Amino acid sequence: MFTLVWTSGFTRTARKFLRQHPDLREKFTAILTDLEHDPFQPHLRYHHLTGKLKGVQAISITSDYRLTLTLLITEGEINLLDVGSHDDVYR
Repeated sequence: MFTLVWTSGFTRTARKFLRQHPDLREKFTAILTDLEHDPFQPHLRYHHLTGKLKGVQAISITSDYRLTLTLLITEGEINLLDVGSHDDVYR
């Protein structure tokens, strides 16, 4: 089991995201729970990013929305970085 670390930027972004998409609140909560238990579950579509976001990973909330994170396996921590549309989080 991993520990989710909410950065201050992620907390702000998550509040804004959930205000704009209240219909995704339940899905968002379920994704975070699954991420905490095992970030490599196939339905999360965990993947490493390249280019200017090298060193950052992402998972899918829906086909349109992503959550970016860094995964520190040795420390058992997942640092949550950003949540939003595909274009917003990969900027």
